[in-house]
Amino acid sequence: MPIRGLLFDVDDTLFDSGSEAASVLAYLRMRGLLDRFGDSAAALGLWRELKERHYARFLNGELTFAAQQRERTRELLARIGTSTEGGLSDQEASAWFAGYQTHRHATRAPFPDAEPALRKLAPGFRLGVVSNSSTDHQRRKLDGIGLLPYFGDRLICSDQHGAAKPAASIFLAGCTALGLQPHEVAYIGDNYETDAVGAHRAGLHGFWLDRANTNAAGVDTGVRVIHSLDELQAALT
Repeated sequence: MPIRGLLFDVDDTLFDSGSEAASVLAYLRMRGLLDRFGDSAAALGLWRELKERHYARFLNGELTFAAQQRERTRELLARIGTSTEGGLSDQEASAWFAGYQTHRHATRAPFPDAEPALRKLAPGFRLGVVSNSSTDHQRRKLDGIGLLPYFGDRLICSDQHGAAKPAASIFLAGCTALGLQPHEVAYIGDNYETDAVGAHRAGLHGFWLDRANTNAAGVDTGVRVIHSLDELQAALT
């Protein structure tokens, strides 16, 4: 049976996360905190370390999406020695992180190939999103970069679903949102293991969006590789 539906990852697949570094540095500079680091690389290294660790706690169900933002804020400020800010209340920590998000939102953009690809695919396929994130957060993000109309309410995110990729259940929930069986659906994402292999093991067609063109050896035989969303339509036939 042919592929009738497409499910997409968001970050680093449709949404270009590459501008995050500039947003982080701009916000730290504005707060007068950038000089507390040896250099920009050190600041970004700590930011990414905290993001990875506390976001994993969110995915594991230990923290809510908002709580992981607050924990990242508190630990960042404590690690750089701002004792007066390190013990922030929930309200204060949320406000601090919201200031960063203001900078981040100003630089948000989709990859150049995202909207043209979705425009071509929309007439022939049912489109949806499966993401390890907060549903509200991803909905606002997709709306802000102009892609939400392609998906409508067909957003399945780990916070509301209760499990994160590569769990099979979240991919299957995406198929249900499209009203299709797994073998009728392709999943497209930038992470080989979490996205492509996870989708394939759940019974979908797994597509690895290898934008860096690494073409790592040992790609699962059930996974197809594309290097741009421009290639997707042809790859589906």
